[in-house]
Amino acid sequence: MIDDLALGPGREFEAIRAIVERLGARARGIGDDAAIVKMPRGDSLVVSVDSAIEGRHFRRHWLSPRDVGYRSVAAALSDLAAMAARPLGVLLALGVPGSWRDSLLDIADGIAEAVDAARTVIVGGNLTDAGELSITTTVLGSAYAPLTRAGARPGDRVYVTGRLGGPGSALAALDAGGAPPPDAYRRFARPEPRLTEADWLADRGATAAIDISDGLTADLAHLAAASKATITVDVERVPIMSYAERMAALSSGEEYELIVTAAGLIDAAEFERRFALPLTEVGVVSHSADGGQLVLRRNGERVEAPRGHDHFA
Repeated sequence: MIDDLALGPGREFEAIRAIVERLGARARGIGDDAAIVKMPRGDSLVVSVDSAIEGRHFRRHWLSPRDVGYRSVAAALSDLAAMAARPLGVLLALGVPGSWRDSLLDIADGIAEAVDAARTVIVGGNLTDAGELSITTTVLGSAYAPLTRAGARPGDRVYVTGRLGGPGSALAALDAGGAPPPDAYRRFARPEPRLTEADWLADRGATAAIDISDGLTADLAHLAAASKATITVDVERVPIMSYAERMAALSSGEEYELIVTAAGLIDAAEFERRFALPLTEVGVVSHSADGGQLVLRRNGERVEAPRGHDHFA
């Protein structure tokens, strides 16, 4: 363990000290210009960064400050799950306007909950004034053989964890000024990165993976392109929440479930017993003559894939 360093005077560092004190043992090695992470021998360092910006990724009246903090870090940790990497540490860059200053420690509490759930620690970050609240999270992980989007091969089976449509249903209700179903809102406000699930799947022969952040169809298309393969999915086999409309659920972003491919059969019953979460085979990978494509079929007929999330659409 690397000890914290003493911080100098000033309001910025007073705020950092208050956050570190609130985080307690969840933060370590704070106070230098960069984090030092000692790597287990033989593993790869897996690093990802993700931003959550007020007005773009969330609205203040939709989420509590704790949920804002939790959700921001959970979304970044899901990128490690997509690579079957174990978390080593988290770095945070917070832009905090005056209107959020009184909620700063509540945001820190939400961050701490996400860090606790992932069994990791915060190893550094930055704090600044801003026009709107923004939380940029860098996650560090290790994996001996990271899964990538490029590993799917002809003949592989395609699996999806969980059930889809909750976050999309919640967002639609919130946009309309209504109240989402409680389970849909929980899935929107408190996503669960599938870290241990990804590790289990990698150990049982997963060949490629991606997390569902932009929507099932969008992320399947990313995986197909990276693997230069055709991925064919049976729409009726995709697991969705009972309150969700099927085609809308296919484009529902911020699910943070996993899509994985595997050369052989994965024991879905064992997966569900272990994680209380369904694992559903939804399609197959085949050769592509044009660099990779997604094909959706419904009742045997090809259907157009609904558009997923595009940050610049």
